[in-house]
Amino acid sequence: MLRLLLFAAVLLCACSQQPETVQLHGATMGTTWSVSLHSLPDGIKFAELKQQVQQRLDRVNELMSTYDPASEISRFNRSTSLDWFPLSTETAEVIALSLEISALTDGAFDISVGPLVELWGFGASERDKQLPTDEQVLKVLDGVGYRKLELRRQPAAIRKKHPQVQLDLSAVAKGFAVDLLAELLKQRGVKNFLVEVGGELQVAGRRYDGTPWRIAIEKPREGVREVEQVFPLTNTALATSGNYRNFYVEDGQRYVHTIDPISGKPIRHKLASATVLDPHCARADALATAMMVLGEERARRLVEQEGIAAYFLIHEQNTLQEYRSQALNAFLAKERP
Repeated sequence: MLRLLLFAAVLLCACSQQPETVQLHGATMGTTWSVSLHSLPDGIKFAELKQQVQQRLDRVNELMSTYDPASEISRFNRSTSLDWFPLSTETAEVIALSLEISALTDGAFDISVGPLVELWGFGASERDKQLPTDEQVLKVLDGVGYRKLELRRQPAAIRKKHPQVQLDLSAVAKGFAVDLLAELLKQRGVKNFLVEVGGELQVAGRRYDGTPWRIAIEKPREGVREVEQVFPLTNTALATSGNYRNFYVEDGQRYVHTIDPISGKPIRHKLASATVLDPHCARADALATAMMVLGEERARRLVEQEGIAAYFLIHEQNTLQEYRSQALNAFLAKERP
């Protein structure tokens, strides 16, 4: 699902510039990346590591960017053929995970929702002053739905069951990139690190002083940058999604960028932000987006049923209420000294 957050939902309070901490950083996928660590194995240079990080990020962008007309996804989107379209193993892996999360969430997460996001004025095109009609929504919905895709892993390929299906991997590609960087660092022998792409992150080991990485969740309020909660974390990934940055108001009604793939319309519920912890950042990324579509009640049922470590902030009149899943409480209990 296309997500146009400014990635403000997660603040990296772990990365204060202590002498023992080194931070690499750069740009990718329309946002930024950073790697924080305090030591490298002998024989590995920071400049060399940064180059390797950037190469992997560039590879993901070249495959999955909808802004690059030459990318694999862009070429698939332009095609109206119902024949098999060859894929890289990386893109096939991301799509396979996406379809898995779609099935788990009864379609709340759907990588084919991009045309609806465009229709409601949250895409790359300038927003139309007139709201979409029900007829326009239904017309676009005809080409939306994860069941209108068929994926093959060997050899990797995908095909459309409807010629108008288009994919957008924005809500999972950054998490996938985080996983790739974490794998790279582990392969190079780095044991303690924090890697982040556009606010989605993964940590391993501990900080320079032996304490867990401290990850702050932002208060989901317009026009402010305040910390709502801080989690001490080791060896996990984290992703947050919310609706408090990207929205517009028309005729007194607030329209947010998160679109329900079933109704074809922006969601309307009290869930302000959803944070998910998981061993894999791509999965956490997709699940956090799905929770925002499901809303506070359905999302609570799902995370308890599936044992998902989740943290929700919910609008209740003029206050914010927090919810922590049982799996999250169990995870944080193990993180305490």
